[in-house]
Amino acid sequence: MSDCSTTSRYSRRDALRMMAVGGAAGLLAPNLFGKPAFAKASASPSGRVIVGLSQEPTVFNPLMAHIEVDDAVHFSLFDALVRMDPKGVLQPNLAAEVPSQKNGGISEDGLHWRIRLRDDVRWHDGRPFTAEDVKFTLELITNPKFRAWRTSGHSLVRDITVVSPTEIAWRMEKAFAPYLSFLAETFIVPKHILEKEADPNTAAFNQAPVGTGAFKWVERVAGDHISLAANPDYVGEGPYIEQLVFKYIPDMTVLYTQFKSGDVDLVDQGYLTADHYEEARTVPGRVVTLEPGSALESIYLNLERPQFKELAVRQALYAAMDRKAIIDTIYYGVGARTETFMPPESYYYNPKLPVEEFNLDRARQLLDDAGWVPGPDGIRAKGGVRLSFSNSTTSGNNLREQTQQFLQQVFAQIGVEMTISNLPGAVMWGEYWLKSQFDTAMAGVTYLIAADPDATNRLHSSAIAAKGGHGSNTGQYSNPEVDALLEKGAQTFDPEARREIYNRIQERVRHDLPFLPLFAYTNVLGRKENLDGFAPNANTRTASWHAAAWHWKS
Repeated sequence: MSDCSTTSRYSRRDALRMMAVGGAAGLLAPNLFGKPAFAKASASPSGRVIVGLSQEPTVFNPLMAHIEVDDAVHFSLFDALVRMDPKGVLQPNLAAEVPSQKNGGISEDGLHWRIRLRDDVRWHDGRPFTAEDVKFTLELITNPKFRAWRTSGHSLVRDITVVSPTEIAWRMEKAFAPYLSFLAETFIVPKHILEKEADPNTAAFNQAPVGTGAFKWVERVAGDHISLAANPDYVGEGPYIEQLVFKYIPDMTVLYTQFKSGDVDLVDQGYLTADHYEEARTVPGRVVTLEPGSALESIYLNLERPQFKELAVRQALYAAMDRKAIIDTIYYGVGARTETFMPPESYYYNPKLPVEEFNLDRARQLLDDAGWVPGPDGIRAKGGVRLSFSNSTTSGNNLREQTQQFLQQVFAQIGVEMTISNLPGAVMWGEYWLKSQFDTAMAGVTYLIAADPDATNRLHSSAIAAKGGHGSNTGQYSNPEVDALLEKGAQTFDPEARREIYNRIQERVRHDLPFLPLFAYTNVLGRKENLDGFAPNANTRTASWHAAAWHWKS
């Protein structure tokens, strides 16, 4: 089978432009999620793929608050109405076609939507998938009693109407340009199972999910692995492997060792660490590549902590971060300096932001001018607040731990105390992260949803979960101008006008420094060379976005 990254002759820019005006359906590549002309299409699934993860998936209802590592499982178990391919082009999944203004699925004003669905899809328990499931899913997301991952976009949906079992329609309260991209990450859940639950937050389904995806749930052995089995009734491409196993290996060095020994077939979230890249390339029988990622590695600040209320403090910390040394000496040159959350390959990336250079004298001067005075122990203080904080990340990530130690020593030189308090992944990225219980965190965060530039979920004040909002603004950043710009950008369909808006958002966020960028991710992807059908996709948060296509070459 050909690599699906070559399925479109259109550039990413073309695709984004067309998507922004609701015309993506006219640019669709051959459907990744329908049956392809693959030689083994009629053969029974065979073989097993073991995916190594450095963090443990723990959230299996895809509509609930979760992190990137959970996506690896969600993409295999569930389907969405549409999916985003590696070229940034939307593809139909449960929908029969991608709705657009061109094909009449979206009205010219963007307010009325009508989606035709496939008529041959069944849930893993054999029940037919219908428009009722879509209606149930969209209504569940906005149920105030449900702990939804994100409600942005979905909260604008009104008057959902089941036209027929294979057609659904709704009205948008106001035009929302990113909504198609949001639907690409909105997995549909079964009404016939979840409607019976008094509390969907604690439903048995959440620990033994039933989807329409290429793989079915088998078991989870907590702290060790998750097993899925091929869904023989899947109507999309594949699956070609019989068993898909996600293996939890928290120590990054052990993860690499198991990849090198062959115990792991492919490495997903966490990937191969940069310090192993050069050696990994030489391991016989392995394919190791550098792929641009969509995430930003940064020091995430909890802006409700008194230490970080003042801009001068954030500026001083940023000036004291020798990012070039961190990338070159700790990350072996893998990763690129950036000043923004927008991925460098995005059409909406702003290249004109001021570049911060490492300068300890500037950092000290900023703190002196702001009245932060060193105490007897050398640590600065002001108004009874010591310039001291903890930094947390996942235990066992040796490169992050080295970076923490490096920053700890440098910050001490400007009168700042940073302690290190790392936690197991399931604890770190649970309520400690989601409910803003940290002082600072070292985290790789993806701000966009699929290829759309909207960052409301991460940057709007309404997305602060710790303050009762719905979203992932865990740094508790709040800026009225940014809120207004995000709202304007979400209602603007013209790509050039949108680019102006998101350029200004990036300027404002760069000035405010709610987080301190370390580098834009370059992922080191590794797999066995005879594992075919794999394609990287920077528009998703997981390398396992299309495991249905994987197969072993004979």
